[in-house]
Order: sequence, then structure tokens, then C-alpha cells
Amino acid sequence: MTEITLSILQVVIIMAIAPLVSGVITKIKNNLRFRSGQSIFQPYRNLKKLFLKEEVISKHVSWIFMVTPFIVLASSVAASLVVPVFIVLTKTQQLGDLLLLVFLFSLGRFFLALAALDTASAFAGMGSSREMFISAFTEAVAILSIFAICLNLGTTNLAAVNLYTIRLPTIIAAISLFMVILAETSRIPIDNPETHLELTMIHEAMVLEYSGRSLALIELASYIKQVVFFSLIGTILMPAFLSNGLLRNFTVFSAYLAKLFALCVLVSFIEVHLAKMRLFRTVDFFSFSFVLALVAIILAALGV
Repeated sequence: MTEITLSILQVVIIMAIAPLVSGVITKIKNNLRFRSGQSIFQPYRNLKKLFLKEEVISKHVSWIFMVTPFIVLASSVAASLVVPVFIVLTKTQQLGDLLLLVFLFSLGRFFLALAALDTASAFAGMGSSREMFISAFTEAVAILSIFAICLNLGTTNLAAVNLYTIRLPTIIAAISLFMVILAETSRIPIDNPETHLELTMIHEAMVLEYSGRSLALIELASYIKQVVFFSLIGTILMPAFLSNGLLRNFTVFSAYLAKLFALCVLVSFIEVHLAKMRLFRTVDFFSFSFVLALVAIILAALGV
């Protein structure tokens, strides 16, 4: 198989399993609460229902509102294209680096916040403001965590993530990055993906005016973004050492699914046993993750 085919195959697989990961997290959370809950395939049904529904569009919106779902989805798909997950290292994965991921997801966030303001909705504007407030911390801490990891790698190239030895600074930086991922994927304790209360929503408030196919695209993009972040943190903590060969790739893919499931269990446990923070208390959360990233940088610079 050619490198382009392998890259496309990776993107297709990630897009296919992305809703399933969200369904597994919800199922585990319900089991921890001693409830039966919905099926792990419910996100697929939700996407199908949204794609078949008619869109209702506000008369106040402009072209920004219309193109935002496609930009958000494109940024997530592009991120899944450059992250080495379980397919052999390809040229497309060498086109970007760890900092590119921050830019791609920031691009989607920027247009989503802009589209929320474009609707002239009070709640959407409130959610947009909250999202920008949180992103000011997440992007800074993410870059510091990535810098600590890059000091260990000796490069910012994503292809090198699977070709290094795990050290203490990398583990500390990965913990800091995981805390950022909880915020980026709208998880507790920063946000609650299950709530629809106007006074507590952050991400959901920005997509209140979307419906039908546009909302389905945004939901799919959020699923893909979650899987890409999980894949990155799993690869950092447990490198797959990708190589050629069908059997080797099958083994790596099995290990990849196991890492995703382990992260699903961890996220579910955190969401069940922690409460959502008040908005201004999130500063303490990010301050702790910032200190972890700073400690990781110092240890990496000292060669620990």
C-alpha cells in the first residue's frame, strides 16, 4: 500500500471509531453509577439523526456561521492525518509537528467562537467568552508541556514520538497535557458534556444555534478531536514503535485500542468522582498543570 493510502486509511479508521470512544466513556460512566445507560453505539445514531434533520438558521448569521462546521471538521481531520497512531510513518505525518496540533485545534476553536458571536445570541456569546477565557490557559500550558516533551525527543517532529525512551520529565509533561486535554474535550472538572443548563455551558453554548447537518459535523469534529488527543497522550506514555508489515501493524492497532480503552476508563472515573469547577476556580486547575509543565521542562533541561 502507498503512503497516501495508509494515511487515508488511518483518517478513515479514526473517524469511524471516534463516536464509539465517546459512547464507551458514557457507558462506563453509567456502569460506575450502577445504571444501564445507553448503548455504546448511541453517538452513531445521534449523528445519523442530525444528518437527516432539516437545518434552522437564524436570520442574523453571515457566511462565517455557514462555513464554521466545515472548518472545524477540516481542522480535526487534518490533525488526525499528521498524528502517528498505528499506521507506518508516512510523509504526511512528517509535514507537521506537535505545535501544528495546537494551531489546528485553535483554528477550529477561533471560528467556532466567532460563529457563536455571529448568531447575536446572548447565551452563545457567553459560551464564546468562556471558551476564549479557558483557551488562554490551555494553549499556554499545552505549549509548555509539548516543549518539555520536545526536549526529550530532541525535535518537534511528530514522527519521533514513537522512537524515544520514556523518562520522568515526559511522564510529568504527559500528566500536564492530560489535564489540558480534559479542558479541550469539554470534560469534567472544566466543563460538563452532559449538561444543557445555560449558566454552566461552555462548549454547548457555542453550538446552540446549530442544527441538522451542521451540528452533526461539529459533533463529529469533537469526537475526532477527542480521539486525536487520546492517541497523542497514549503514544507519548506508551510508544508503539511503528514499522512496516501487516502483522506488525495489526499488533500496534490492537495495542492502540487497548490504550484508548484505558484512557476511556480513566476519563470516566474522573468524571464520576469529581464535580465541575466554577469558572474562575479553573485558574487553580490550570495553575497546577502549568507548574507540572514547568517542572518537566526543568528536569528535561537538567537531563533527568
